[in-house]
Amino acid sequence: MGESLLRWARFSSAVAVVMAGVCVAQTGPKFPAKTGVPGVQRPIDALVPSTEFPVEGHPDWMAMTSDGVWVTSSSANHVVRLNARTNRLDRVVVVNRPCSGLATGFGGLWIPSCGDHKLVEVDATSGKLWREVAVGPADSEGGVTTGAGSVWMVSAAEPEMPATAGKRRTVPVKVVLNRIDPVKGIVVARIALPDGSYNPLFAAGMVWVTSNRGNELVRVDPRTNQVAGTTPTGAMPRFLTFGAGSVWTLNQGDGTVTRVDARTGKALATIQAGIPGLGGEITFGAGQVWATVFDFPITRIAPRTNRVTAQWTGKGGDSIRVGHGSVWLTYLMGAKVARIPVPVL
Repeated sequence: MGESLLRWARFSSAVAVVMAGVCVAQTGPKFPAKTGVPGVQRPIDALVPSTEFPVEGHPDWMAMTSDGVWVTSSSANHVVRLNARTNRLDRVVVVNRPCSGLATGFGGLWIPSCGDHKLVEVDATSGKLWREVAVGPADSEGGVTTGAGSVWMVSAAEPEMPATAGKRRTVPVKVVLNRIDPVKGIVVARIALPDGSYNPLFAAGMVWVTSNRGNELVRVDPRTNQVAGTTPTGAMPRFLTFGAGSVWTLNQGDGTVTRVDARTGKALATIQAGIPGLGGEITFGAGQVWATVFDFPITRIAPRTNRVTAQWTGKGGDSIRVGHGSVWLTYLMGAKVARIPVPVL
């Protein structure tokens, strides 16, 4: 999604939606139909949540902590914490259009703001504001990550013109990966990336960034602050996760998932999942890979076989995390987050 758009609006087709002064474009990329994987599908209603948390607006990005889950809602201008012990919403942090992911690290929760075009850090337990860093996300479906003693976020390579109210801004092509000192709250390095690279993840000593336009996974070496190499993926990789020694990318263009060896940077497999389209997310937990998109809220992949072992179809989805013995699934259009016991294999 473009910087000034709510993430959910990217799924609208042939419909113009105006909300909170944000104008949604009527057209977008064309994608194959979502077919999923025949033979492993079942209805999402077969999974009974242990808890459903009402979250105002359009709950989206999530970040896991030792005591709960933080969730953004750009349309409500806040980030909330869901307490995993009490199963209650117990913290609300006001942020102007939180977007472009969430990350924890150095005791803080790092929140990109598309509204104020900056990076906000709050205490990961209390939600108290700690600092604001004067660097904004390049794309509202981008991301932020922590590792190697730093916070990492992609921004535009050149200063952007302010957005006119109600108008969509063009997503910048030229981008840089910002390396931010978490103590001083300043950018200490700016690393040029291939065009259309927005989503970073720190894993196995490297910062990995998906290039949605380049159909590749870029790796940056924190020791040199330079691009160390690239790996071809499926079409339009966007979201990514780490587990079982590999980086996994959810490829929006063809609905596949690419597995890349985190040690060598070589692609190990491209897994047919049948879930193309904008939005979605991917995570690793309970020894499995989990992906989500609209119409297919949960897709589970076994690292041992590199195959989809189950897909749950129906309403819900767009962000997913696994932890505290549960799968956490946002219902972007349902104003809730479901906590679901991890399905038995």
